[in-house]
Amino acid sequence: MISQLSNINWVAVLSAFSAYFILGALWFTLFFKKQYAISLGKENQLPEKPAPIFIIGPAVCSLIITITSALLMQALGINTYSNAIEFALIVGIGYLVANTVNIAINPNMPHPIHYGIISGLYHLVGILLACTILTAMK
Repeated sequence: MISQLSNINWVAVLSAFSAYFILGALWFTLFFKKQYAISLGKENQLPEKPAPIFIIGPAVCSLIITITSALLMQALGINTYSNAIEFALIVGIGYLVANTVNIAINPNMPHPIHYGIISGLYHLVGILLACTILTAMK
């Protein structure tokens, strides 16, 4: 499967990654800023300027998710929008949402289900967007 790396459209990967990453920036700082703060138990705190790790880390993770999705889509021969959406829903719900909720369920997270829903839905929408872009640019 690694041999499929040479068959990936890297412009599509960068476009899909950019959309996924920008969605995250908007999701957590504009669309669901208040709900995200509540899920973290920080609704009464003034927002701080984020440290570089809180920008670079999600970018690297989104890039890895996008490359992995492109690799799997190439290996599985996914080249229609319906197949891309089906793939994104399987990966999104089966891995991204489930893993996000699992990570949230710990004693340090004040509102784990709330956090899991907000962050999990971001990943589900993000992977749907990324897989649609990867398919469109094949």
